[in-house]
Amino acid sequence: MTARKSLIINSPYLPPACHWQQGAGTTLNLVDGRRPAAYEVFDTRNNTKRTEELKLVNRIRERVQAWRDADYPGVTQVTRSLLEHWGEREARTLPFYFCQIEAIETLVWWVEATAEFKQGIFLEGDGGPWERICNKMATGSGKTTVMAMIITWQVLNALAYPKRNKDFSKAVFIVAPGLTVRERLQVLLPGNPANVYDEFHLCPSEALRQKLNQAEVLIENWHTLMPLKPTTRSVVKKGAESDEAFTRRVLGKLSSYKDIIVINDEAHHAYRKPADIKISKKDAEERGIDLEEATRWIEGLDRLHKTRRIIRCFDLSATPFAPTGKTNTDEGLFGWIVSDFGLNDAIEGGLVKTPRVVVRDSALPNAKLRSKLYHLYREPEVSEDLNRKAAKPEDPLPKLVQDAYTLLGADWREAASQWAESGHTSPPVMLTVCNRTETAARIERYFTSGDAFWPELHAPEKTLRVDSKVLEKAEIGEAAGADKDYEARLKQIVEAAGLPSDRQEALLSLKKEEVLRSIVDNVGKRGTAGQKLQNVISVAMLSEGWDAKNVTHIMGLRAFTSQLLCEQVIGRGLRRVSYETDENGLFLPEYVNVFGVPLSIFQDDGEGPPPPPPKPSTQIESLPERNSLEIRWPNVLRVDPVVRPVLAVRWDEVEALQLKPEDTPISAEIAPALGGATDWSKIHVIDLELLPEQFRLQRLIFVAARKAYEQMQEKFSGGREYLVYQLIRLVEEFIDSDKLVIPSLFHQEPLRRRILLTLNVNRIVEYLLRYVYEQNTERVELIFDEDAPIGSTRYMRTWYTTKPNLPTVRSQISHVVGDSAWEGHAANVFETSNNVVSYVKNDHLGFQIYYMWNGSRRRFLPDFLVRLKNGKTLVLEIKGVDDDQNRAKRAALATWVQGVNQKGGFGVWTHAVAFAPSQIADLLAEAAK
Repeated sequence: MTARKSLIINSPYLPPACHWQQGAGTTLNLVDGRRPAAYEVFDTRNNTKRTEELKLVNRIRERVQAWRDADYPGVTQVTRSLLEHWGEREARTLPFYFCQIEAIETLVWWVEATAEFKQGIFLEGDGGPWERICNKMATGSGKTTVMAMIITWQVLNALAYPKRNKDFSKAVFIVAPGLTVRERLQVLLPGNPANVYDEFHLCPSEALRQKLNQAEVLIENWHTLMPLKPTTRSVVKKGAESDEAFTRRVLGKLSSYKDIIVINDEAHHAYRKPADIKISKKDAEERGIDLEEATRWIEGLDRLHKTRRIIRCFDLSATPFAPTGKTNTDEGLFGWIVSDFGLNDAIEGGLVKTPRVVVRDSALPNAKLRSKLYHLYREPEVSEDLNRKAAKPEDPLPKLVQDAYTLLGADWREAASQWAESGHTSPPVMLTVCNRTETAARIERYFTSGDAFWPELHAPEKTLRVDSKVLEKAEIGEAAGADKDYEARLKQIVEAAGLPSDRQEALLSLKKEEVLRSIVDNVGKRGTAGQKLQNVISVAMLSEGWDAKNVTHIMGLRAFTSQLLCEQVIGRGLRRVSYETDENGLFLPEYVNVFGVPLSIFQDDGEGPPPPPPKPSTQIESLPERNSLEIRWPNVLRVDPVVRPVLAVRWDEVEALQLKPEDTPISAEIAPALGGATDWSKIHVIDLELLPEQFRLQRLIFVAARKAYEQMQEKFSGGREYLVYQLIRLVEEFIDSDKLVIPSLFHQEPLRRRILLTLNVNRIVEYLLRYVYEQNTERVELIFDEDAPIGSTRYMRTWYTTKPNLPTVRSQISHVVGDSAWEGHAANVFETSNNVVSYVKNDHLGFQIYYMWNGSRRRFLPDFLVRLKNGKTLVLEIKGVDDDQNRAKRAALATWVQGVNQKGGFGVWTHAVAFAPSQIADLLAEAAK
């Protein structure tokens, strides 16, 4: 077998570079390149397996890649800005997984790409009147975020291009398979304080984020699509609900819109049942299929299409299959899948835990030479016992099942000890999925009565048996029947959870189905009724959306007739606890150990550590009481260089021009004259000094500039207005220079000097123009974000982090989140430096600099903004290494600073780069001069 630390071989943020391929026997071979899209059909009875290639998906991958390489021809400007923004991995705090980017790009390709990139691609529908398009994404690969990306893309385009109503809509109807999922999807409402749009910074600008608030998003459980039940007690007999009445009831606030989009979460629940399907109710239940749910879900959407038109339905599912009715085969794959990122891909990228199943044990194997623990339920001594009629809770479990629990419990016990030592607030969870309620009751008693071998697993207050009937009622918001014993057990779990008394009292005042759902939905979450649970026993698979991250052990005690069912069960334990990476940027492995679920997947036989404890989250917010520490900046989309012809003077060649007062009279006396005689007694004096208003300096300059303009206008290649402006500047400069000399001290008195200059203006202009020449100069012009031209620390939205952080004093933002030790050191320097008024780490602020790299437009986020006591604002970048790309970033930053300072109105800006922690204080001191 190939030597390896784990099965994780690919970065979650980059296209898969290689994959594991099963060789002879149990060997695994590492193969270069991405795994082709495919799925496995595994026959658990005959122990056979075959691989079915998804040929259409593989062809689409090639087309999307060609379209991507061609720079997305056909997309709108809004879409382009979104794709560029989402693809900038280095510039965002929470980068998107490759599978998320691929999923949204493929949807955009289908809707917006030009025809040549889709030629020959036919997307099979489900036979209905509205289009469906599906992203197949493994559990834990971020489907909720992809839904948010779909909404952002659709709504912002619909607002920008209202006439393209066949492509985009701002009315979004999201259908969930139950209340658990519906509650989890509330983060898709733009107005939700914990919305995913802000968490992942989905909008390129604050202005677009504000526009996104105009989205009309409705999230409903599929049960709202059920037709109304006829009233039996009413005197007035009403007819069947019309399609219009149905639409108004279901859509509510969306009913005033036409051309809506639909998003089906866990879309494998929604399919049309072909007429030739023959599947019994018992077989459907065994395989976890709700035929009524599938039928009603689709029928309800059909009725909405009749009245409002569904322009497109986006399906998301880890297992988009519909039942075929054939025995012991996998379900039929949806024909409208456009992208695929399966469980194997997710394991190799570290997005989920690695499942480990039993490959052998020390006892005799079964007839198929497999460990009996591999598929417990199929062993005769187990299946016959667990299916006995009239089985009672006190009946002992089959010995093989007890032995399996002893083995699995030993591993769970070790994990629980390690978790406690590492500071976990919640223990690891063992999940059992069994065949029927009687079996669940027997397993519950096996643990709570003390029959289990390990004493740590005897705790009734930490053991939850999920009553399927009660949970089903909870999922649709209905009341379940009375069951005092079960209510008492739920109360015991709530009381042992260690909640504050007011929260505990409020929870116990709810109906038992609401209490159960609150416990189930919050397994392993701090400060909830489910935080202390360590053992969960369920019939079926629990609901989709159950996202307990601390499931480390799974026991399967039911029939598994398909690989699909195995994935669905194990999917309940695949969500990671931590997202720490190793020195190669790969996620560190986490594991879920599985007995009884015959998952046909490559196994990791290495020892794996338990998941690290969850880290506490910190609220990062802008503090209004610190408005005096606010830092503002211009939001610049582009810095354009502008080349203009400029007049210059060869000052080194200019010789001094002397204006001799004796050559320029500024006063005169006149007297009456007759013939050759003058009457001196009647002298009249004309003195220009008596007319000071007529010899203002500004007038002098304008007169000189006008005369110069008359001589230069035919020769100057720039604009006429710009020529006048420059000539005024040059005349002013010449008059104030030492190149213009008036020897007489008497005539240097300001008024007499102005008069003398005015009277010599022609000479001055002619003299100056001898040395004037034209040259080209470059300046920069800022192109602002029209929707949000000014950014500020006051506008930062509150967010949360589990990363190390430091509280601040000199910043309007409450904490500095340290992505490196350097940044923590920098924050300490800013807090103590006498040169600093305030500072902020550029995290979730929206301050960004655009630059060009390898022919494409990129952006980067400088690390800190620092307001200095001398009034300057310093943009400080911290870099441990230097390379061509970082130099390109710095050049763009320098141009940005030049443009902002040249524009004026934003104070004085400067910039610097620290290549070592010791340089930070020196750079502050230099900028503060």
